[in-house]
Amino acid sequence: MSDAQAPGIGRRLAMREFLAASGWGEAAIAPLPGDASTRHYARLTLGDRRAMLMDQPQLAETPVAPADATAGQRRALGYNAMARLAGADCARFAAAAEYLRGLGLAAPDILAADHAQGFAILEDLGDALFADVLAVGANETELYKAAVEVLARLHALAAPQSIGPGKPLFTYDETALIAETDLLTEWFLPLALGRKATAEEIEDHRGLWRAALKDLAQERRVFVHRDFHAQNLLWLPARQGVARVGLIDFQDAVAGSPAYDLVSLIEDARRDVSAAVAGAAVDHYLAAMRAAGTPPDEAAFRHEMAVMAAQRNAKIVGIFARLYLRDAKARYLSLLPRVWGHLARDLEHRGLADLRAWYDRVIPVEKRTIAEP
Repeated sequence: MSDAQAPGIGRRLAMREFLAASGWGEAAIAPLPGDASTRHYARLTLGDRRAMLMDQPQLAETPVAPADATAGQRRALGYNAMARLAGADCARFAAAAEYLRGLGLAAPDILAADHAQGFAILEDLGDALFADVLAVGANETELYKAAVEVLARLHALAAPQSIGPGKPLFTYDETALIAETDLLTEWFLPLALGRKATAEEIEDHRGLWRAALKDLAQERRVFVHRDFHAQNLLWLPARQGVARVGLIDFQDAVAGSPAYDLVSLIEDARRDVSAAVAGAAVDHYLAAMRAAGTPPDEAAFRHEMAVMAAQRNAKIVGIFARLYLRDAKARYLSLLPRVWGHLARDLEHRGLADLRAWYDRVIPVEKRTIAEP
């Protein structure tokens, strides 16, 4: 046995011991396709019982900074601390699931867990991802309206200070948002232009983003899922109300803008959402917030949507370039034209003209599509 093989074998043995201790030792294990993260999932079947195994290897990652850490302290700890990512923290996933379930939302129940090793057995919410059921003819408007009702339930409350013992809900602050937009200059610009970004380009980009973000309302923050889109939502039509929408992949949740998850939903990197469906979803959200007694100022909210959409899409451009360059996942290059299309439309907003000019000058349109090798 080589050194390269040993960790994999050790991980499998640890998994088998965890399953046995949890009463699932005799279960059949069917691995599911992976995503852009280091987590792996498998379906467990034991007689007529089903569950999901989450396997999150406990990597030697930079520690997560405490909630009161300064920007400089977070920068010293690395990207995860700056961007407020949970990393390999299974306990944060469990805490977030408990918080969401407490609001009547359909996050999976945690049936068993070994947080130290990074294993959890979750309630199986099925396979009916929004992306899949929509591909075979489900009613798009119905599903998207159901999804924004989940957001309205979340946003009727201010973000909690904590989602569980020792698990503060970190603020999605300027340090985190700028760290994410830095991914574009760090990873995409070299891919597109064949050279690293200059120090001046990096600082100009950061300065323009700081200016765009500074006017956003900060007085009311909500629980932000952070990856609220059609491949992280499951359709559960046998349930009632907001419980019809199953939620997964929420371990990186933060306290931030109410606009963020809404634009994640309607500006999906992996599927096209028509203008009609997107418009209906936004209108339905605003109506639901009014009905809950927490109506936003519509003009200010739509401005915030544009800024948050642009920020998210700039981040995704950088992430997809990183997945290709660092992780050899070339399939993400095919998604870049859609994300750049979203970003270009976002930058048409009246408050983002300076950012639009920077992108047009530094990364011309013809450089924004990267052919798969």
